[in-house]
Amino acid sequence: MRTYTLKYISELKTKRLELDGMWKKVFGEPGRSGKLWIFYGPEKNGKTWFSIMFADYLAKKEPVLYVSAEEGIEDSFLDVITRAKVDITNRKFKVKGKGVSITELDDYLNKRYSPKIVFIDNVTVYVDQLKNGGLQTLLNNHQDKLFIFIAHEERGEPYTATAKMIKRLADRIVKIQGLVATVNGRQGGEKFLIDESKAMILYGSEIKDQ
Repeated sequence: MRTYTLKYISELKTKRLELDGMWKKVFGEPGRSGKLWIFYGPEKNGKTWFSIMFADYLAKKEPVLYVSAEEGIEDSFLDVITRAKVDITNRKFKVKGKGVSITELDDYLNKRYSPKIVFIDNVTVYVDQLKNGGLQTLLNNHQDKLFIFIAHEERGEPYTATAKMIKRLADRIVKIQGLVATVNGRQGGEKFLIDESKAMILYGSEIKDQ
């Protein structure tokens, strides 16, 4: 077992995501290595749309992997890409579809030049593989990665016990409802309008007043 002095810890330089504009306002200056985030909300409220927008933004800076385990890479996923106005020519934005196991993902991420930012959409697909220590093993095996999990919601909380555990461990927690993403984690309170015109129809001036 290795121990560290407080001086050593204080001198560590935390690797951070290089965010700007609205993304920096929403997420601040988060650490990027060995971190865990969660985006969750009711079905059909913009979770994948918001996730794809953020992944596309990050992929302009460095390689990103998006695991579309629930929707796959068929029509519904292509519709989201269109709505999010993704740069489809960007080769740094990598996607894996249905049928990828956590073991296969683990092997892929062990490759030397694998992406260091990984979106996993959706927790429900992997609930059996992530429980009983599966999540912790994945995180421990890839301490240089940022994992962003997308989860459904039930009674105001992420759906499944695994998703609730991810929320407890998460550095950034984003609840998505009515095309509005609200950061509830360590940043706290900032809102991102995924589709401003539709969100304003749903909520009116309440969004900007909050």
